[in-house]
Amino acid sequence: MIHSSVTRRLILRSLVGGSILLPGILADLLAQDARDPLEAREPHFMPKARRVIFLFSTGGVSHMDTFDHKPRLFQADGRMTGVGGGLSLEQRPLLRPRWAFRPGGRCGTLVSDIFPHLRERMDDLCLINSMTTDNNEHFQATLAIHTGSFFQARPSVGSWLSWGLGTFNRNLPSFVVLAPNLPYAGTQVFANDFLPAYHQGTRVVPGPEPIANLRRHNPSPPAHLLQGERGDWLQQAELDLANAFNRGHLKRNGNDSDLAARIRSFETAYQMQFEAPEVFDLSRETDETLRLYGLDRGDTQSYAWQCLVARRLAERGVRFIELIDTGSSNNWDAHSDLGAHEPLARRIDRPIAGLLQDLKRRGMLDDTLVVWTTEFGRTPGQDGPRGRGHHPAVFSSWLAGAGVKAGVVYGKSDDIGATVAEKPVHVHDFHATILHLFGLDHERLTYRHAGRDYRLTDVYGQVVREILS
Repeated sequence: MIHSSVTRRLILRSLVGGSILLPGILADLLAQDARDPLEAREPHFMPKARRVIFLFSTGGVSHMDTFDHKPRLFQADGRMTGVGGGLSLEQRPLLRPRWAFRPGGRCGTLVSDIFPHLRERMDDLCLINSMTTDNNEHFQATLAIHTGSFFQARPSVGSWLSWGLGTFNRNLPSFVVLAPNLPYAGTQVFANDFLPAYHQGTRVVPGPEPIANLRRHNPSPPAHLLQGERGDWLQQAELDLANAFNRGHLKRNGNDSDLAARIRSFETAYQMQFEAPEVFDLSRETDETLRLYGLDRGDTQSYAWQCLVARRLAERGVRFIELIDTGSSNNWDAHSDLGAHEPLARRIDRPIAGLLQDLKRRGMLDDTLVVWTTEFGRTPGQDGPRGRGHHPAVFSSWLAGAGVKAGVVYGKSDDIGATVAEKPVHVHDFHATILHLFGLDHERLTYRHAGRDYRLTDVYGQVVREILS
């Protein structure tokens, strides 16, 4: 990057002949922002977490086939009972879980055979078997687990954390979403909505070129002008000139969040050309590390690639990293046959277990929060021939790392997994707890919009203090 203001001036004059620069342009180029909107900021109180890796499995994972052991369902297969879970009382034959459960880790938490690698990491996890939400449609439930809002677009949890705390590394976005396909609710799950646009998520699509146009053209500067400067002189000059005009427009037309964010995005994109290629280059990772994640060398498409890149982004100061394992089709929505869960679980099981182990051995799990969730659970009763329907009344999620008790199970569903029996954790409570781990009081993290104060948890939410270490 060109650091000398004199050098920038010479470049601009050499490009335009010194004759078309409007009065004040050079002064604008040298002016500093009153405040960097993405600078790291102090939380409300001492945090346990510095960054989060948020793992989302879209489609509605069956809790009683994965993390919520229900022996009665094995015994009552085919019997009729009401399994509406509070939304309706619908008579359906009960459906036995498809996989056996076995104890995992020293804690002995029961996990089904669908997740054999994760089962061995249960000593690191706090499993919540009493999650609950308010809508049984994918779009609304997916929107809610990300934004706290069921029916209207609102800022995502990643955007709230970016806005509240800023970032550690201005060469990378504060909020990154690794998503081969979009989930239900689309880009709204990582949108900033009314928060300043700097805080929207940056989507990365696994593949040979995760971020388009990331590699830059490097012309050499004229020898008489910039001996010894880096070859990004022209690109930097163009960026500075564009910024000068943009900032002049801002000054004349008042606050324009979208334009201000566009200016900042140009600057971040420029800096990313120096740091991001290295983040996505896994060539220097050892064979042992690749095996840990179940990643073949050269693979840039798999969920294992997403998990390893997430660790590398976390190492480099990205505040919020979300991984989406599937999109709005071919996902966990197993109405007709729960056998569809098996290949999806195989795809994420070893990579997530490897991520947890890798973070722990590097000392990063102490201040990195890892969250796994889905939008809702599935019915204890049969929907299709061997499948289950949507079920918001109760489902499972888990957290690991920074400030969370490890090797414990919190909450309980009833004996067939139809409703919460003990210690419900609503989506709003889930969000309040995540913010708390970052040192943020969910009732104080507010943003004035359209004449009222908004927050991630709306007017609800309680921190689940029993799971905090």
